[in-house]
Amino acid sequence: MTQRVLIIGAGIAGLTAAAMLASRGHDVTVLERQAAPGGKMRHLAIGDARIDGGPTVFTMRWVFDEIFAACGTSLAEHLTLQPVEVLARHAWDGRPGRLDLFADIQRSAEAIGAFAGAAEARGYLDFVARAKKTFSALEAPFIRASRPSPMGLVSRAGIGGMGRLLATSPFSTLWNALGEHFQDARLRQLFGRYATYVGSSPFLAPATLMLIAHVEQEGVWLVEGGMHRVARAFEALAAAKGARFRYESDVAEILVKGGRAAGVRLADGEVLEAGTIISNGDVAAISAGRFGQAAMGAVAPVPRARRSLSAVTWGMHVRTEGFPLVRHNVFFSGDYTREFDELTQQGRLPSTPTVYVCAQDRGDDDSALDGPERLLCLINAPARGDYRPIPPGALAEAERATFALLARCGLTVERDPAREILTTPTGFDALFPATGGALYGQAVHGWSATFARPGTQTKLPGLHVASGSAHPGAGVPMAALSGRLAALRVLEGR
Repeated sequence: MTQRVLIIGAGIAGLTAAAMLASRGHDVTVLERQAAPGGKMRHLAIGDARIDGGPTVFTMRWVFDEIFAACGTSLAEHLTLQPVEVLARHAWDGRPGRLDLFADIQRSAEAIGAFAGAAEARGYLDFVARAKKTFSALEAPFIRASRPSPMGLVSRAGIGGMGRLLATSPFSTLWNALGEHFQDARLRQLFGRYATYVGSSPFLAPATLMLIAHVEQEGVWLVEGGMHRVARAFEALAAAKGARFRYESDVAEILVKGGRAAGVRLADGEVLEAGTIISNGDVAAISAGRFGQAAMGAVAPVPRARRSLSAVTWGMHVRTEGFPLVRHNVFFSGDYTREFDELTQQGRLPSTPTVYVCAQDRGDDDSALDGPERLLCLINAPARGDYRPIPPGALAEAERATFALLARCGLTVERDPAREILTTPTGFDALFPATGGALYGQAVHGWSATFARPGTQTKLPGLHVASGSAHPGAGVPMAALSGRLAALRVLEGR
């Protein structure tokens, strides 16, 4: 029997659910308040240049291969991908030299050996082996599974899996675990940065996040047309299977009848009825009343203190010189402990922030470009955009510190205000309401935080959630998995 499904939001999780449900014959309508799909995978327009203003890294290709295959097609028919050899280039404030990580593990080990000595190279090889074991231990019972409790995770792992789960060091922090492999503080910084991929502090996040190292070594890809092209590919797939998309359609309320979700009311007053609703917004929007009081109790509220990090970003189309950029570049601050103390304990922008620069006209080739290039420069920020905006003076100081650090590392950026787009936590909160600008849902601080994200089924029958703020976690592939889990739950209920 065909079922009508309304999906609120055209982020990657909503697009995944739309494609999978439409391919199974459901009547699917996607309601998106913006003018285009993608959610955080947005494009910034500066003249004719289109700059990825959100996620910039494509990993876990198997997730997308499986989703497209489940919809009767292949990823290769919809996207052109190119693997990179250089995963990222790293530099340190006030210290000479730079370090590249490569997709080839042995090549990375040789680079680390030349950079920091043979003992650190051996530590790196031990670390990547541990990261692989961590991913293997968690892939089936956690990443691919519907939201487990701690006991459920142990049960799914099976009798022989308990030891593998304990070997992931869930009760140790990532920073402390890295100290078992690296004596060089720069390398602890480098691999500790994986915590920020999910908006968290390496000093508070569990050691299980080292699995991100394995994810990157499995392959980082460049998407022809940029990351926004991923959203467009999913949109095209879902539309080809019969899903309808309504853009600039702001959902004001989730309607409840007889104790279950029954439809939505748009901001213009239009009412749409449906037997199933999937919310692709941040789960905090539901509990904060963004979709009306009747649905507020469907998910647990997200305390402000548990929000993940936000960011300040500069989308730019400008000339650069000096430092040889590749696609992904990280310029580390000189005091990581102070940086995260300011972010997580003081709730302020760092005095000297670590800076990520995505040079979107480059791949592995670091040759100088003849003309302006597309950059996304990013620093971490506290997610307080809805109640404590960054004061103008503090923002100006952070901007000065950001580009001064780049200059000290050898990168000169020829600034042009007419060719830049600034986004702050307040701007991200406007794009993604009720988050304060948090870009990754809840922070992963402490071993139990892994289980704090809701699963797809809410307390309100008929209402499901699918996003990077739900299980299994933040990031484009994880959000896609969340969308798949939501679709499978709906199909099971069919």
